[in-house]
Amino acid sequence: MIATLEKRCYTPLEYLERERSAEFRSEYDHGVIIPMAGASKEHNRINVDAARHLGNQLQGSSCELFSLDMQVRVPECDKYYYPDIAVVCEEPKFEGITGLDVLMNPTLIIEILSKSTELKDRNEKFDCYETLDSLTDYVLISQTEPRIEHFSRQKQGIWQFMVARGLTAILELPAIGCSLRLADVYSRIIFPTAPPETSEPEGRNES
Repeated sequence: MIATLEKRCYTPLEYLERERSAEFRSEYDHGVIIPMAGASKEHNRINVDAARHLGNQLQGSSCELFSLDMQVRVPECDKYYYPDIAVVCEEPKFEGITGLDVLMNPTLIIEILSKSTELKDRNEKFDCYETLDSLTDYVLISQTEPRIEHFSRQKQGIWQFMVARGLTAILELPAIGCSLRLADVYSRIIFPTAPPETSEPEGRNES
């Protein structure tokens, strides 16, 4: 478990001012500054390759990709997160009150799962991210097998779920006009076994 920085509450402005000059990144949760754990080499390789392939497809489009150091503000949850990848397809809106740009209106967010973050990514972060009206797509990429999960917001508060498995699978992301070939995302990852390739649509109801 990652320890908090200090046992005191910070205002968002205090947090952002500290973050602007900090050596290591931290996230913000209701006044608490939470240092982020370092990422594995597999995480970094997946992040770079996914961002590169999406970025190449987005050239000349109205969408813009941000990776690694772009924060996202979730006002309803009073949190600041660092998603692995964020794409915005509207005019980007930033909370730049300290000179440190914070994205306010992502269209798509990608998180790369790890043992230490998976539960948070699947639950707390998704619950908060979906309060952003701009967000239409949430993507979770596994490090341990060739598997990408895609949640897309439908009408009446329902999130449709699709999972792409196997290195020959392709995940379509129509909201941003892109696709992800799992062979590209995992081109530098070695897996002990290769699971069968399937796609499974489901639904997720907002409570």
